[in-house]
Amino acid sequence: MLRICLAALTLAVPTLASAQQFTAAQRDACKGDYEKYCSNVLPGGGRVIACLSKESAKLTEACKAAVSAAAK
Repeated sequence: MLRICLAALTLAVPTLASAQQFTAAQRDACKGDYEKYCSNVLPGGGRVIACLSKESAKLTEACKAAVSAAAK
């Protein structure tokens, strides 16, 4: 039973992480905001999107739209 749960989790994690990645256009829209507010965050696993989400009040409108779309 434990092996089945671990196998299911192993298969699900990459899918969840890949769902929270920026497209090239979204990266371009958020490049300045990332450098200003989240440059200490290593990309991957949705960490950049999470950081930018926390700073949403300070983001440019284009980056807000990109973060919103990526978080869906």
